[in-house]
Amino acid sequence: MIIQEIIAAILARHPELSEQQIQEILIQEKERSGGLLGDETLLRLIAARQGVEVTKQMEFSGTLSSGRLFSGLNDVSVEGKIVAVFPARSFNGGEKSGKFANLMIIDEDSILRIVLWNDKAEIVENGELQTGQIVRLLHGYTKNDRYGKVELHLGGKSRIEINENPQISYPGVEKFASKIGEITNTFNNVHLVGMVKEVLGSKTFTKGDGTEGKLMRFTFVDDSAEITVVAWNGKVDALERQLKPKACLYLINGKVKEKESGGFEVHVDSTSFVQVQPVTLQMIKLADLKEGDVVNVEGDVSNIDPVKEVTTGKGEQIKLLTFELEDETGSVRVSAWRNQVEQLSNLKLGDEVTIENGFVKKGYGNKLEISTRSGTQFIVKTI
Repeated sequence: MIIQEIIAAILARHPELSEQQIQEILIQEKERSGGLLGDETLLRLIAARQGVEVTKQMEFSGTLSSGRLFSGLNDVSVEGKIVAVFPARSFNGGEKSGKFANLMIIDEDSILRIVLWNDKAEIVENGELQTGQIVRLLHGYTKNDRYGKVELHLGGKSRIEINENPQISYPGVEKFASKIGEITNTFNNVHLVGMVKEVLGSKTFTKGDGTEGKLMRFTFVDDSAEITVVAWNGKVDALERQLKPKACLYLINGKVKEKESGGFEVHVDSTSFVQVQPVTLQMIKLADLKEGDVVNVEGDVSNIDPVKEVTTGKGEQIKLLTFELEDETGSVRVSAWRNQVEQLSNLKLGDEVTIENGFVKKGYGNKLEISTRSGTQFIVKTI
């Protein structure tokens, strides 16, 4: 389809437009592209935006920034820094079978998803591609994902070049991260940078097909607001080992879900990437406890009460163990519930105990105490 045919197709679909108006739009797009895209390519982009179907793929052999990509380009190349690597996966669709893997790269314009097929996916399997590398991805083609966002696919004719001595620096994920306080129901996917406030624990469930699933929740904060993040299945095991309060992380390609009770939460699944920065456990003295805080404390066991069985408001019978913990600044009552009672079954007077992710609240006599949750962890050093 030549230039005049594309213009005619746009006018047929939109008679309210004139050829002069289309030419004016073309001039604006030329300026935006910096002269890297030809008239036919730009008119195909304009046609696609106007809902005019363009079936022929366009070829463009130069290197483009991610902000200048749109669906339908063929033989296109990009360069950027890898910020996420996902494991390779196999598929079998009957007549077709193979494998694929995903990357996320960052350049000056955006974060771009890369889909690697078959032999290109094996490069991921072999561990040759790592976060932080600068790569040039050659001879790919572009498609829109299910959310309408453009992505680059690399097939048999594509190449991947790793720049071992990069002379250019790329921005961090922070540049394209959204603020939690700005999330609305118009968001589908989101990139976030912030800190873990509280780990709320994990649980298993039975899926519709009868297999076992797993989920965990944690509270995530930035300088604008906080939000609950829900991790699913394969993401849970890795995050359980890494997540602690105060841990900084960035989250790429989280799914925004509106809660029935109002507000939003972010879901993390196999298409999301979470990188956790190591955190040094920050301990707080018992004299400095404040109501509502999630804290890490340590001290010696000075008193242990007998294990009790209590009934919750829902009629559930659960075990409760309470003990006193003291350091050089004071003492506090600690309540351990459910499975944590079994974990502390051999607790003795004088044992040194570290509590991670304990919740400070007012208890009996309006005194502060530490209550444990599913995300609370104990380290016990026996005397």
